Amino acid sequence: MITGPTAVGKTDLCINLAKKFNTVIISSDSRQFFQEINIGTAKPSEKELAMVPHYFIGNKSIHDLYDVKKYESEALACIDSLFKENDLLILTGGSGMYTDAIVEGLDHMPQIDSSFREELNAVYAKEGISYLQEMLLKLDPDYFAVVDKQNPQRLIRALEVCLGTGLPFSSFRIKKKVIRPFKTVKIALKRDREELYERINRRMDNMIQEGLFEEATKMYPYKALNALNTVGYKEIFAYLNGLYDKEEAIRLLKRNSRRYAKRQLTWLNKDKTYHWFHPDEINGMVDLIKAQME
Repeated sequence: MITGPTAVGKTDLCINLAKKFNTVIISSDSRQFFQEINIGTAKPSEKELAMVPHYFIGNKSIHDLYDVKKYESEALACIDSLFKENDLLILTGGSGMYTDAIVEGLDHMPQIDSSFREELNAVYAKEGISYLQEMLLKLDPDYFAVVDKQNPQRLIRALEVCLGTGLPFSSFRIKKKVIRPFKTVKIALKRDREELYERINRRMDNMIQEGLFEEATKMYPYKALNALNTVGYKEIFAYLNGLYDKEEAIRLLKRNSRRYAKRQLTWLNKDKTYHWFHPDEINGMVDLIKAQME
């Protein structure tokens, strides 16, 4: 399992590792699933995809109702099939919840009537994210203390459970680790903050040159879809709505990408079972993996 913040260098490293071990790559990036969005999700290029087999890249439409539970089921079935011909598989992505779903398993959550989510989405559209934050603080202060407070999907998911069951969302988060039929070596990638932030800024400049604004403009009619409620598109949608000019949109794209990387690192640092490496330390990673396999 190879993870790390956005722009840290996961794609190149995983391709090199897959070549060394003659294996495949399974993506756990929750935005690279969608076939209609490419530039803003930093998907591997066609050339990179051709170097080694990849799974769960561009396999869904933005119009599909797809969540972490469905991914867990589909990915585990894929992994089971791939292990019939491989001793080692590489799982990679920066979406902590999706990666953890494969390795740790998901908490069982109750089925909630969709009307609660529809109502909360309407509240969010009218009142903004601060209103959702205030609601969750009142209904479930324990979860509010740990949730990504800038992620409306996480807030709405917690609130619909609170409202639909009358119980705190945190009461269902028991984190009972499941036993998977495979062993996991957990590797997280790191760079100095200044180096990482420079890479993020440079990547965003490259995305813009490759046509990020044009891609987002094509997706604008579907901006309400969950797949597009993410850094890299939200800022351009607001620009297209006339909330600020293009220069400000670019500044926010870079700033919000850096903030996203910081949240990813916060998530990863909570888990003390990761082995941390700079992306250039591939020999150290290979040695670790071989030792664990033996």
